[in-house]
Amino acid sequence: MNRRKMLYLISTLVVVVLFVSGWRITARSAYESAAYDVVKSDGDFEVREYPDLKLAMTSSEFDAQGKDGSFMRLFRYIDGANQGAQKVAMTTPVFMEPEHDQVAGQMAFVLPQKYDSQTVPQPVSEAVQIQERKGGRFAVIRFSGRLNQETVKNAEAKLRDWASGAGLVCRNEVEYAGYDPPWTPGPFRRNEVLIRLKDET
Repeated sequence: MNRRKMLYLISTLVVVVLFVSGWRITARSAYESAAYDVVKSDGDFEVREYPDLKLAMTSSEFDAQGKDGSFMRLFRYIDGANQGAQKVAMTTPVFMEPEHDQVAGQMAFVLPQKYDSQTVPQPVSEAVQIQERKGGRFAVIRFSGRLNQETVKNAEAKLRDWASGAGLVCRNEVEYAGYDPPWTPGPFRRNEVLIRLKDET
C-alpha cells in the first residue's frame, strides 16, 4: 500500500471516530440524566451519592433485553399512555434489576426532576408503576460493550473486589444501567453496574 492510500485510510478512520464520538456525546447530552455526586473516583470505579429518584417501572427479564415488551411498556407510558396523555421526556439511564430472592426483575425509566408525587402522570396500564428509588451511596463500575449476563457478572465481580479492597461494605442486590440506544456500537456504549453500600454505623 502506497503512502497516499495509507494517509487516506488513516484520515478516514480519524474522521469516523470523531463523528461517532461526537454523535454519541450529543445524543446523550440531549437527555436529562439522573443526578448524583461523585464521592470517590478510581479509574472505572466510583462511589456515588444519589438523591431519591422517581421511576416508571415494569417487570422485565434481563436476558430478554427488553424484547419481552418491558421497554415498549415504559416507552408507551412516556409517549402518552398515562392519565392526561402527557408526553414525558426520555431520560438516562435505563435502570435494570435482575430477579433476586423470588422477586421479579425490573426495568425502569428515570422520571424528569420536575415531577413530584402530586404532578407525576399516572400510568393507564397496570403493568407500569410509579415508584421511588431511595437515595443513598453506591459503588459503581463503568464499562463499554453489550449488556448481557456475561458482561454484567464480570463487571459485578470486579466491582465487589474493588469495593472490598477499598473497605466498603456492599449489599447483595445489584442494579444495571444503560445510557445508550440499542443501535449504538458496543465500544461506544456506556454501561454501569451499581451496588448499594451498607450504612456506616
